[in-house]
Amino acid sequence: MRFIYTLVFYIGLPFVFLRLFIRGKKAPDYRQAWSERLGYVPFRLKNCIWIHAVSFGESVAATPLIKYLLAKYPELPILVTTTTPTGKALLKKNFEGKVHISYFPYDLPSVLARFFRRVQPKIMILIETELWPNLLAACKKRGIPVLLANARLSERSAAKYAKVKNMTAAMLSSITYIAAQNAADGQRFVNLGLSPDRLKVIGSIKFDISLPEDILQKASSLKAMWQNRPVWIAASTHQGEDEHILNAFHLIKEAFPDALLILVPRHPERFGPVKELCEKAGFKVLTRSSQAPCQVDTEIYLGDSMGEMLILYGSSQVAFIGGSFVHVGGHNLLEPAALGVPSIMGPNYFNFKEITNMLVAAEAVYLVQNQEELAARVIELFSNPQLAKQRGENGLRVLEKNRGALAKLCDIIDSILN
Repeated sequence: MRFIYTLVFYIGLPFVFLRLFIRGKKAPDYRQAWSERLGYVPFRLKNCIWIHAVSFGESVAATPLIKYLLAKYPELPILVTTTTPTGKALLKKNFEGKVHISYFPYDLPSVLARFFRRVQPKIMILIETELWPNLLAACKKRGIPVLLANARLSERSAAKYAKVKNMTAAMLSSITYIAAQNAADGQRFVNLGLSPDRLKVIGSIKFDISLPEDILQKASSLKAMWQNRPVWIAASTHQGEDEHILNAFHLIKEAFPDALLILVPRHPERFGPVKELCEKAGFKVLTRSSQAPCQVDTEIYLGDSMGEMLILYGSSQVAFIGGSFVHVGGHNLLEPAALGVPSIMGPNYFNFKEITNMLVAAEAVYLVQNQEELAARVIELFSNPQLAKQRGENGLRVLEKNRGALAKLCDIIDSILN
């Protein structure tokens, strides 16, 4: 089965690069450093700690872990790989000069052989569910321990892996430990062939979010620019979702004419098209990148910058979490929770099902089915600041109650390295 997978991957490789080239028209960084994706990393490392954080969200989640490893193992070089320019940009912003950063090598035998001639890891740490057949086989062949950290596996994903159960079982046999976010996720791995003694249920390291010292100050400075206007944020929105947000905003402005929307598209290549969409809908837009002060007639503040989501959350009174009005599965609700900001989530939140349900049960998050319900909830929270404050505090309590997964994960890593 792995032979067929590899053959198809080799045949499709030109189309993979064609896709990168096309995406590069809107996001030029996709046309950079292709050699790294083919295993030509620009350094040589021995006995390093290799962490793979597939995209921006996983890079955020990995940040506290990277900080811990830098402090605990200063003698070991650290390599962090990612697959997206946004993930790479965040890692460079936080760790350039402290860790080695590269794109993830494609899961092909020749590419991995080239990569491992340059990099000899002491341990491989995969953040969340990143199962690559050839990579895991190569690590097993070389005796490299593999830890699947902060692992989650939805019923939907488990069903897909079950269709290739033999290959899945082979991959799972190559993993030293899986540190699962919850018992249900862990059991799905076991059902697919993971030996139970290799499973550790530790919770989600995303609860161990640590706010940079200057975040509250920067958020407060930005909030002062709003001049006491009611402000909500629609964060990490995807194509097909912004129209719903703008329609809801029209309804909100009927109740609160001076309301301000902070709109943050998930991907940089969408900044321009979303700005045009907002203007066609009749809104006056100011971009974050312009660095211009927000005026009283500004209606939408477009978050077209990277690595500033916490600042934007902190300057808002209500947060809508994107990726939930389209079939993406939602995004992380814990960042606004850490800032005491009440959140609203659409009907598609399967990527964060347990965390979302936990926050809903604690009355920290509202679930809505459509743009009308979204508008109604935002209006409700604008109209009742005490309710908004209470729901924000409820989110903070959930966050504090569930901290500790990072420490457990670090103990597993220490046991492997030592």
